Amino acid sequence: MKKIFFYILAGSLCFSACKKDDDTSTYQEPEDISVQNNYDDQSIQKFLTENYLDTQGNIKAFSATDTSDDNEIKLSDLNPITLPSGVVYIMRSTAQPSSGTTIGASDIIRIMMRAKTYLGANTDGNVAFISATDMTNYNSMDVSGSPVVDPKFYYIADNDPLIVNATTDAAKVKSYYQMEGFSEALQKFKAFNQTDGSPYNLQGVIIVPSRAAFARDAHYNYSGYSFRNRSFVFNFQVYKTTARP
Repeated sequence: MKKIFFYILAGSLCFSACKKDDDTSTYQEPEDISVQNNYDDQSIQKFLTENYLDTQGNIKAFSATDTSDDNEIKLSDLNPITLPSGVVYIMRSTAQPSSGTTIGASDIIRIMMRAKTYLGANTDGNVAFISATDMTNYNSMDVSGSPVVDPKFYYIADNDPLIVNATTDAAKVKSYYQMEGFSEALQKFKAFNQTDGSPYNLQGVIIVPSRAAFARDAHYNYSGYSFRNRSFVFNFQVYKTTARP
């Protein structure tokens, strides 16, 4: 019986791995980066129509077979705002702090979040996100249950050891670490004054197209795989901010 279970488990893991590989193998990097930008924008719009927010603000995909979500409101109908950079953000009207703290570009943040990355791709004429992958170590709701403190893709100081001790020219500049589009959109929100361990009620969504993330530039190895051409979807709540000393 144990052997049967082992074979089933091994087969399922192999299937999952093959599926992810298949997703990635269908992606062909456009030579012209403007084409990738267009794929990203189209994929974002498709994502907005195919997903909704549940009662805690989690992003959920509409089911093709379950009718229980038929009355849910598409993300595209929740007043998504597109910034000049192409970044899209959505504020849940019922989940903002009543007297929140403005988020400064250099503040220390404590943020509960789920972060995923995608490739915007044209697959047989269908432009959409493929290769959905967790941003390892940053999905605090699914892993630690505690807010992430001051992620470096939001802010890194000039005197940070990663920069000071860098051995390549690329790694000596902030843009190697920081995701400009994420920081830009996060500052449109306000922070709660909430303690770690408090139940979450996610306040919004930020979608960063690859051109406002790392595009095709060298970048810090955050998750053990390349972010080249990858767009990001953040589902989050800022628990607290403090001024940086």
